[in-house]
Amino acid sequence: MSSVIPWIEKYRPKTFDEIVSQNIAVKNLREFVKNTNIPHLIFTGPAGTGKTSTALIIARHFLKEEELDTNLLELNASDTVRIDFVRNVLKNFVNQSLVKNGSLKFVILDEADNIPGQVQQALRRIIEKTSNNIKFILLCNYINRLIDPIISRCAVFRFVTLPKDKIIERLEDIAKKEKLKIPPNRRKEFYNILFFISGGDLRKAINTFQMAVALELLDNLDINEILKISGFLDEKALEELIHALKDKDIVRSGEITESIQNLDSRNFIRQISEILPSLNLGPEKLINLKAFIGDIDYRISQGANEQIQISALVAMIIENIQS
Repeated sequence: MSSVIPWIEKYRPKTFDEIVSQNIAVKNLREFVKNTNIPHLIFTGPAGTGKTSTALIIARHFLKEEELDTNLLELNASDTVRIDFVRNVLKNFVNQSLVKNGSLKFVILDEADNIPGQVQQALRRIIEKTSNNIKFILLCNYINRLIDPIISRCAVFRFVTLPKDKIIERLEDIAKKEKLKIPPNRRKEFYNILFFISGGDLRKAINTFQMAVALELLDNLDINEILKISGFLDEKALEELIHALKDKDIVRSGEITESIQNLDSRNFIRQISEILPSLNLGPEKLINLKAFIGDIDYRISQGANEQIQISALVAMIIENIQS
């Protein structure tokens, strides 16, 4: 078993046939790549659904191995794409002479929806002025965050959330290739918890799987340890929290959330959302709470103090529980 190479790279799809559950997008893209005069592309959809892998498959379809270093620029836009970068690095890459006449160059921008609006305007101008030999592939979770002039210059392909059975099927395939021994009586529970942790993100499921193997958690399979290292409440802590919420004990609820090490606030919100139906909430209050959870999640995504937001959520739940 090799744990040196990240499994998301080791088992990254190399052909359209290996892309999981994106039949509509893949079918149309197969037709697109038959012609060298493909348009700029936008792939939009949830994380871990194959957008980056598909973009790389397209680039490798047109580029020879020796051209990848010079003719392919792959970037995480949220980290690097700022106005100076667009004006300098990206512009230089686009304007460089091609390795040989007629060959293509590709720019793959992941998380393009996180590019600031002013920078998107600069990017738009570069896309407008590039020759037919330069192809942009923009990857995003939320296409509505891209400006219309960029969207109108691209062909849009939507990637859908992966079904549970397809994610588990890929995990089982990796386990077989890595020759892993998962206790037969715990196998179903193990794959179910990997799917839950992933939230439908195949990349996250594979990373969690490899982390569990690296930490030697398979021999004496402990689901709670896998939950904890992934930033979730373990089953005991979650059960204690449910009792505290039902008892309207805000002090105890706060103590439980504050005592959890490595608690990931977004994961906590997911767990809370799943237990809401088990609490004594009326239909109207349940709807209002789900809307409030959306607000909390947004505030955290914008950099708000996580502990304060979690405390506010716990207080709001207790306030709405019927006596």
